[in-house]
Amino acid sequence: MKHTFLGIFFMALTTINVNAQKFGYINTQELLANMSEMKLADNQVQALQNELIAKGEEMVIKFEADYKAYMNEANGGTLSKVQMQQKEEVLVGKQDEIKKYEADIQQKIGLKREELYKPVLDKVKAEIEKLGKEGGYTMIFDSSAGMILHAAESENLMPILKTKLGVN
Repeated sequence: MKHTFLGIFFMALTTINVNAQKFGYINTQELLANMSEMKLADNQVQALQNELIAKGEEMVIKFEADYKAYMNEANGGTLSKVQMQQKEEVLVGKQDEIKKYEADIQQKIGLKREELYKPVLDKVKAEIEKLGKEGGYTMIFDSSAGMILHAAESENLMPILKTKLGVN
C-alpha cells in the first residue's frame, strides 16, 4: 500500500510539473519579413549588389571588346606571334580580374548583409528572451525553422512580438 501511495504521489508531481510548463511559438521569418528595419536593410543590400554587379558587367563588356579587337588583329595577320602572346596574357589577366571581382562581390554583399541584419536580429532575439521571461514560457519554438515535429496546441506569440516591435 505504501509503494502504491508513493507511486501515485510521484505521478501527481510529474503531472503537475508537466502542466506547469508553458510553450509558445513564433515564425521568425514572417516576423522579420514584416519589420521595416529588415526591409530597409534588404533594400540597402540590394542597392549594393546592383552597384557591384553593374561594375562587373562593365568589366565583362570591356573584356569582350578587347577580345574582339584582339581576334580581328590576329585574324587580320597584323600581329606577330610575340605580340599575340603578349595580348593573350593581358586578356587572361583581365579574365582573372573578373573572376576575382565576382568572388569579392559575394564577400562584400555577405559582410554588408551581416552588418545590417545583426542589429535587427539582436533586437528580435532580445525581445523574444524578454517575452519568454515576462510570460513565464519554458520554451519558445521557431516554427519557420521546421523545429516542431509534433506539438500540442501552444500560444502563437506573433501578435505580441509585432506589437512590442512596432510591426504592422
